[in-house]
Amino acid sequence: MAGDRFDLEPSIRAFVRDLGISPARALRRAELPADLFTRQPIELSVPEYYRFWDALGAEGGADRDLAVDIGKAISVEFFSPPMFGALCSPNLTAAAQRLAVHKPLIGPLRIDVDAGTALTITCVWPPGPKPPILLAATELIFWVALARIATREQIRPARVTMPSPPADPSAMESYLGARVRKGSRSSITFTAADAGRPFLTENEQMWRVFAPELRRRLSDLQASATIADRVRAALLETLPAGDPSIGAVTHQLATSARTLQRQLSHEGTSFQTILTRTREDLARHYLTNGDLRTTDIAFLLGYDDTNSFYRAFKSWTGTTPDAVRAG
Repeated sequence: MAGDRFDLEPSIRAFVRDLGISPARALRRAELPADLFTRQPIELSVPEYYRFWDALGAEGGADRDLAVDIGKAISVEFFSPPMFGALCSPNLTAAAQRLAVHKPLIGPLRIDVDAGTALTITCVWPPGPKPPILLAATELIFWVALARIATREQIRPARVTMPSPPADPSAMESYLGARVRKGSRSSITFTAADAGRPFLTENEQMWRVFAPELRRRLSDLQASATIADRVRAALLETLPAGDPSIGAVTHQLATSARTLQRQLSHEGTSFQTILTRTREDLARHYLTNGDLRTTDIAFLLGYDDTNSFYRAFKSWTGTTPDAVRAG
């Protein structure tokens, strides 16, 4: 992800009200400015974004499945430009690929798209606190709502997984038409036939109108990111590949190690500091989300062996990975 602030579309205020939730009460519960919805653009940090969704869940009440209600309430008029661009696509695979590029504009997560024998869309959340269950569920439900709106068919996913499914997933499963299984990642899979089903909303001419503005906004977001942000984003790519070196990062960022260290120094940090913090954040994320083995976590953090990971984790936290997992 390029930066740490994300846009809420102006239509969110009307959308929240249509769900029967008071926008003012939701903002107050989330400890956000009362005039937030009157600002242009409406920008939130990751913690603020999570608090907003937590507040929606609380204001929605315990007697309803708000994620399902959101899926049913989604309509063309509430789509943001990136999402409208997805609707203009020829099919769900193309829509997912387009939205994956522009998702940083509208939410604190990355979308990985695997269009092999089937279409699997995986939500990759930032390291650190887990996203609210409502938000995680809504992100998956969105894809089914999009497919149904665009094809006018009752599309059902072939598989749905979540690290922390809702305590009672029955309403979500009834809407999706599929079981919600516990898995290491939030993902949704569609058959190749459904992924390639033509969108009746396809409009290439309209997409050509939207695309330049989306590219400009994405470029502005990337330009506003600090060097530390960019290093952290690069590490999220290079660490799972087993390379924690500054060389791997400078290759990603097309710069030299000397230039990168100087730029980081101007921001009051260093490559080693960012590497350590990123590893610690990822380690905590892996230990508290899913059931990865410690050896797998060590590998994903770029360590050659488990003992090196144990020693590093103890130096960061004063405790062991096993203690954090048990807690």
